[in-house]
Amino acid sequence: MAARKSTAKSNVSADELKTYYREMLLIRRFEEKAGQLYGMGLIGGFCHLYIGQEAVVVGLEAAAEEGDKRITSYRDHGHMLACGMEPGGVMAELTGREGGLSKGKGGSMHMFSKEKHFYGGHGIVGAQVPLGAGLAFADKYKGNGRVTFTYFGDGAANQGQVYETYNMAQLWELPVVFVIENNQYAMGTSVQRSTKSPSLWERGAAYGIAGEEVDGMNVLTVKEAGERAVAHCRAGKGPYILEVNTYRYRGHSMSDPAKYRTREEVQKMRSERDPIEQVRDMLLTGKHASEDDLKAIDKEIKDIVNQAADFSKESPEPALEELWTDIYA
Repeated sequence: MAARKSTAKSNVSADELKTYYREMLLIRRFEEKAGQLYGMGLIGGFCHLYIGQEAVVVGLEAAAEEGDKRITSYRDHGHMLACGMEPGGVMAELTGREGGLSKGKGGSMHMFSKEKHFYGGHGIVGAQVPLGAGLAFADKYKGNGRVTFTYFGDGAANQGQVYETYNMAQLWELPVVFVIENNQYAMGTSVQRSTKSPSLWERGAAYGIAGEEVDGMNVLTVKEAGERAVAHCRAGKGPYILEVNTYRYRGHSMSDPAKYRTREEVQKMRSERDPIEQVRDMLLTGKHASEDDLKAIDKEIKDIVNQAADFSKESPEPALEELWTDIYA
């Protein structure tokens, strides 16, 4: 299988570019606010931020159609916002309030939305991969032409259940896009130290699964690769693997000081390859938007995030009887 590294830029309209800018900025500002609330003690437990990886999910959602499904791991707030889940409901879930999308009982890692076909963040590393294939199996069984985006990271790519799933997905020609969000460090171990494989997507070759490597800091490149992947799946050719090379600016979780990399490395990525700044530059240099236009978008996003934070603080805590709902026994 010939390696393909996607770097091309799609032809998109000014309105589409503005949409991607707005959606990535919403994720960035939302996550920054979530970090603040965590620091204030309003968010408990674990909290994994998506800052730096915004182009991955925004680009792939641009390639999705209504009815397509998505499932991911615990770095999931960006995925929720990108598929249209309400920012206030997401933030209230983080703070464990009644107005949260899982009634305040799931927290950062366990939110779902049947309406948006979002089947959760999952705390067990790699557990969502076979679940994602199961969602795709249901769609193949129904013959409805839908595709499932199954996201996991470079750390989860070494889990055995991933390869069991690859085998079954290819055997049954399931319409699933396996998205490896390779942010280079798993929890804190660099890819170079955790695997001898030169790439992660090519491991699918053992099962005959097609795929490619993608620049995950460029939203247009991700969108273009996503369109190839969903076309492959919708044509009944089975699964597709996208290894999307990205980078998280913060630690693995809020409790991670990230001492396994230098401050200079993070700053270099921010200054040279930031996904939001790339789109901002395209809009300004292509005269698709003025500084004032972008300031208006920035203000709108800031207002949305502040309203979400206010809602998350004002929403009451779940009633005690909620301890006994949504459980088996």
